[in-house]
Amino acid sequence: MAEARWDGLRSRDAADREAALDSLRLAVLKASEAVAKAGHEQEQKEGSPGGSAPSAPGPRLNAMLARLLMLSKRCPFRDVREKSQAILGSVQELGIRIPRPLGQGPSRFIPEMEILQMSAEDPQMHALFAESFTTLGHLDNITLIMVFHPQYLESFLKTQHYLLQMDGPLPLHYRHYIGIMAAARHQCSYLVNLHVNYFLNVGGDPKWLNGLENAPQKLQNLGELNKILAHRPWLITKEHIEHLLKTDEHSWSLAELIHAVVLLTHYHSLASFTFGCGINPEIHCDGGHTFRPPSVSDYCICDITNGNHGAYEAQGPAANCTTTEPLCEVEALMEKMKQLQESRDETTASQEEKATRFEKEKRESMLVGCSEDEELAATRDVSRHFEDTSYGYKDFSRHGTHVPTFHVQDYSWEDHGYSLVNRLYPDVGQLIDEKFQIAYNLTYNTMAMHKDVDTSMLRRAIWNYIHCMFGIRYDDYDYGEINQLLDRSFKIYIKTVVCAPERTTSRMYDSFWRQFKHSEKVHVNLLLIEARMQAELLYALRAITRYMT
Repeated sequence: MAEARWDGLRSRDAADREAALDSLRLAVLKASEAVAKAGHEQEQKEGSPGGSAPSAPGPRLNAMLARLLMLSKRCPFRDVREKSQAILGSVQELGIRIPRPLGQGPSRFIPEMEILQMSAEDPQMHALFAESFTTLGHLDNITLIMVFHPQYLESFLKTQHYLLQMDGPLPLHYRHYIGIMAAARHQCSYLVNLHVNYFLNVGGDPKWLNGLENAPQKLQNLGELNKILAHRPWLITKEHIEHLLKTDEHSWSLAELIHAVVLLTHYHSLASFTFGCGINPEIHCDGGHTFRPPSVSDYCICDITNGNHGAYEAQGPAANCTTTEPLCEVEALMEKMKQLQESRDETTASQEEKATRFEKEKRESMLVGCSEDEELAATRDVSRHFEDTSYGYKDFSRHGTHVPTFHVQDYSWEDHGYSLVNRLYPDVGQLIDEKFQIAYNLTYNTMAMHKDVDTSMLRRAIWNYIHCMFGIRYDDYDYGEINQLLDRSFKIYIKTVVCAPERTTSRMYDSFWRQFKHSEKVHVNLLLIEARMQAELLYALRAITRYMT
């Protein structure tokens, strides 16, 4: 199937799209007629009675039909949606089995009706959807969830496009392979599958996908940094950097290493977002569609195996909390914020008190478990893309090992990291900085049903709690505020999404901030992924700086 035909659908010119659709229609119908004919001949040979089950398409036609299904549901251009649907209808008329989507929309945590639909008439949304589609060739589920916050999504797409497609130190296939390596560390098959497709589309060697040991030695050497960055970034030293930069045939240049580090941190964090928001597989990828007919009952076993049973679960307390409990959670949080602000205005904690409170919060963060669910075994499909599958998150001061506190006034993103990235990989520091700023400062001055609320204290508590879990301290911050503003169920959710995202469950998502809107919970996830990315970058960039000096 010539790639150019699909590429034509990404054009902003309707005439180009129409020509590509006509060409695709002919190719798909030709392949479908061949399958139908073969099925008919088989029937005659076996003397099967008429009205037998529809013919099953082969893998190549399957992939085309799945892609058409995705386009019929997820394309911002109406002509492409409608004609893709019509082509699928024509194929079905030939007696060929066509796919249907699995799952309840882009997220299994957020009802589909609450996610802005493709047909939304908001011009800004449509422009963002069109931009994403013309760049990638499909509108992914991450974009559909992030669109709750268009200002952030615009910055995110711009950064990701630059990292993956614009001029830079690393070749395109390396970029996608590094994305696969990073996502695999958290068993994020959603991102792994996406980047396997991209990797092959830019000419990557399929043999590399059989396992990390089949990739070039240079990429294999990155495995150790990937592992430590993903799970225990405070252990990164200048020796790790030295090992990668040492002069031999497999060595990295400084500019290449900066590009790789940014990609690794980007995809570790994006795995956190994927699990934190319960992102479903893309319609055209494995687990996103089925060729089986729907079961007679509404409760289909395939929905359970694909993690979509949430839609059928009895409505638990979280779902009914607005009717069974007074609306006190939000008011209580707002009252705490007001009291903290008043006590801030009256007294300021001394540096010694602040240091003590940081150490106390750091110790307490180690007592917050990730998730009570048993450990998940990595599937071979994902685990082949990284080594040392038993290596995972461990709190930084376990077993008597003492990790020195990372003082932000000694090495900060604003004063040190930003300029290092921008110097070695121009414009990327600027793009990442803008994304950090938007996530940190994003506010609509609302909390659940309340308007005109200053949420800066709450946003700062979330950000600083994440950095505290990574041993990073802001000397001017009173860490006593964290326990006042973040309750235990929220802390468990934060720690799981940031440190072991593959263990995130819908119960955990439902159990924090029960009166808040889904858009506010997505906003929390944006804070989590950007704070995590910045923490990983701080440790990696500090090690690079130490190596350079």
